[in-house]
Amino acid sequence: MVFEGLSEKLQNIMKKMKGSARVTEKDVKEMMREVKLALLEADVNFKVVKDFINTVSERAVGQEVLESLTPGQQVVKIVHEELIKLMGSVTSKLTYSPAPPTVYMMVGLQGSGKTTTSGKLANLLRKDGKRPLLVACDVYRPAAIKQLQVVGGQLNIPVFEMGTNTDPVEIAKKAVAHAKSMQFDMVIIDTAGRLHIDEELMDELKCIKEAVKPQEILLVVDAMTGQDAVNVAGSFNEKLGIDGIILTKLDGDTRGGAALSTRAVTGKPIKFAGLGEKLNDLEPFYPDRMASRILGMGDVLSLIEKAQTAFDEKKALELEKKMRTATFTLDDFLDQMQQIKKMGPLTQVLGMIPGLNANALKGVDLDEKQFARVAAIIQSMTKQERNNPSILNASRRQRIAKGSGTTVTDVNRLLKQFEDMKKLMKTLSGSKGNKLLKGFGGFKRPF
Repeated sequence: MVFEGLSEKLQNIMKKMKGSARVTEKDVKEMMREVKLALLEADVNFKVVKDFINTVSERAVGQEVLESLTPGQQVVKIVHEELIKLMGSVTSKLTYSPAPPTVYMMVGLQGSGKTTTSGKLANLLRKDGKRPLLVACDVYRPAAIKQLQVVGGQLNIPVFEMGTNTDPVEIAKKAVAHAKSMQFDMVIIDTAGRLHIDEELMDELKCIKEAVKPQEILLVVDAMTGQDAVNVAGSFNEKLGIDGIILTKLDGDTRGGAALSTRAVTGKPIKFAGLGEKLNDLEPFYPDRMASRILGMGDVLSLIEKAQTAFDEKKALELEKKMRTATFTLDDFLDQMQQIKKMGPLTQVLGMIPGLNANALKGVDLDEKQFARVAAIIQSMTKQERNNPSILNASRRQRIAKGSGTTVTDVNRLLKQFEDMKKLMKTLSGSKGNKLLKGFGGFKRPF
């Protein structure tokens, strides 16, 4: 889960502070010492930690807090506000060129996920109605061009390449000319990386920058490299001048220090975060939502956005009708699970629910393979069995287990989950459930 280690520590500190009826200057100092340790353990840059602690301390020992009726909550509010500031205060969106095509230059070290992120960004832009072209300018890394072609093929997005024997500057220039003639409005240039920053790499990137004058240079940083990510971001910004940062593998970094440091060190905004391996696992970076997630306040807005993208409104209305008339079947149950799967990894989705303790998810079996197992069991049933599970006697259950490559215990567990869901739906179809759902701003039921 994103920021798992840091989040856990900060939430425990905040919980203690929140319950305090009185807060003295000494209490604030002790709390700040704990926060400082939590941030340093999470790999946040030392200078960033020092500045953050000083700012929070200064605000927390002011009259407004010490004389407040809820001083503990006031301190939590200050930590939350300063975390948002640390990550950039507002969401920074991509800018577009007044005359198409808009050129984005992707830079970063080898292994940071640049090629895959180029595809993810193209996919995101296409969802916004843009027509992107991917450009293969990494002529050094073996199979780099092939990798971009595979990514482009999976997304059905064209890739411009001129092989490995052409100068990358020439490829970039010809790609932009090709985009103009073929009316592509976005050009995403996947440049070469190295295992470390060297003059040769920087000179090439500067030449490409000079030749195509990109609207934005986006630095792709592997969040799992910790302090190195901060050093890389600082060097690229100093030598090349970047416009924004894309953090990859943020879902695999339980500490998250790089995310909190890169923005503060470079002064450049984090524009996107890669939260998974799939080609749609790239999200705009919202500093306020991320700060809320870190402090265990949840991220309902992102959760609703994910649900609205994943759930088909027509299907949702049909399911609502079935729910009211108690005609919900195992086919509907399977369909529902498949739509939930579209929202992304379950641990990530559950982490957006306010007040959900990250520890509660530890040990919970959220294996994605469970979805495949459930599908196999349901698809091994006859239409009659799926519509009326009450006819599933012992011999039928044995046949289904054999046909799906599972056990009778697995079949029984699934049927119990189905019955539990039906009971939950019955509750939600009542007046109390309707009131609860209205509280989510008319958010459609996902079941």
